[in-house]
Amino acid sequence: MAEHTSSNITIEAAPAEVMRVIADFDSYPAWTGEVKEAEVLAKDDQGRAAQVRLVLDAGAIKDDHTLDYTWTGANEVSWSLVKSQMLRALDGSYRLASLDNGARTEVTYQLTVDVKIPMLGMIKRKAEKVIIDRALAGLKERVESLRAAGPGDEAEKL
Repeated sequence: MAEHTSSNITIEAAPAEVMRVIADFDSYPAWTGEVKEAEVLAKDDQGRAAQVRLVLDAGAIKDDHTLDYTWTGANEVSWSLVKSQMLRALDGSYRLASLDNGARTEVTYQLTVDVKIPMLGMIKRKAEKVIIDRALAGLKERVESLRAAGPGDEAEKL
């Protein structure tokens, strides 16, 4: 079984607000440094993304790939690789935990990356860590900036 990397961050927003940003794939290029393009290819029976094509540029890992998404309740989403030019595996998840009666959210991001080309495990783990850290920082900044924008701005999406 492949090793995975995980990290977490606390965001000053309710879990539902955080999940809305996570589920808004069209906005990923605006707040994630690595995702250059995102296209929802299929939706589930609740209108959530079920399959998404992403163009990724994460330094050592550049790829155009498609992921299947599985939504578990209101506070968890996981994904697995369907097809890729460079990757053998790109499996991960966001898990949200409510803190302070819903005023804050702890987000845990877990990721497993396996590339088709030979790469030392240490380098793969470093790439995973960079992807996770940037994604969590970007997510926190996006959610909290939308909250701060106030009514009439993009915050209405939250």
